[in-house]
Amino acid sequence: MTRTVSLQRDFAHCERVIKRHSKSFYYAFSRLPEEKARAVYAVYAFCRSADDSVDENDSSLAQTAALDRLSDELDLFSRGQDPDRPLWRALRHVFDTYAMDIGPFRDQLTGQRMDIGFSAPRTMEDVETYSYYVAGSVGRMLLPIIASGAEKDCTEAAVSLGVAMQLTNILRDVGEDHRDKGRVYLPLEELDRAGYTLDQLACGDVSDRFVAVWETVARRAEMLYDQFLGHIGEFDADSKFAVLASAQVYRGILTSVRENRYDCFAKRNFVTRREMVRIMADTPR
Repeated sequence: MTRTVSLQRDFAHCERVIKRHSKSFYYAFSRLPEEKARAVYAVYAFCRSADDSVDENDSSLAQTAALDRLSDELDLFSRGQDPDRPLWRALRHVFDTYAMDIGPFRDQLTGQRMDIGFSAPRTMEDVETYSYYVAGSVGRMLLPIIASGAEKDCTEAAVSLGVAMQLTNILRDVGEDHRDKGRVYLPLEELDRAGYTLDQLACGDVSDRFVAVWETVARRAEMLYDQFLGHIGEFDADSKFAVLASAQVYRGILTSVRENRYDCFAKRNFVTRREMVRIMADTPR
């Protein structure tokens, strides 16, 4: 098998990962030029491996062991000793093509470790710190791909987008996170301020008090989306549409929750394919 054919298969593996796990991201980023799209798929596949290390293992011991294995592989990769797996072969090509930084890949693993022995965040700042490690780090990973020709440093904008998306995930998955993982990512200070208890959350109580907490976090997410949008002109011309579309599609999840009267417990809130098509059509090219 030639090197070219092998690499095509490695990137095809990464594409299947993002296509299976995040249709919204795939729908947006597949609009990038092929080389950049493949690079994004490889980065996503790494993040998925990190996420699965925690979510697909039941005990903290097994979760830690899985993350340790991935961390060891990342260390080998950073020294040019690539593990023989499609993910790492694809990522090597990405690192050879773009001015990638290993730092945010390490940050991603730090974020996943924060979910082992999880304790609910006390403040909004705590939520955003966690959100940086699990999602803002992804913005930094992608930056050399989607802003390779930027005249200004777009790091803050990329991190703002990643954190906004993670806050959106938290707001969408309140019920699922508590029911399936025993986790509450909403800041406890905001729950206390609104007079909304963890017992009410466990019962799926969608009261005015819950809405007040939800909207506090949502307003912060929307502020971060707006901060990112203020810098979209600094990203590569061939990447602006895909990046902007991904932001608009993800932001649409907040609209979906509101339209479902803030039910994050019994309903799965998402942007329909028809709505994604509409958002893409309305996104400036």
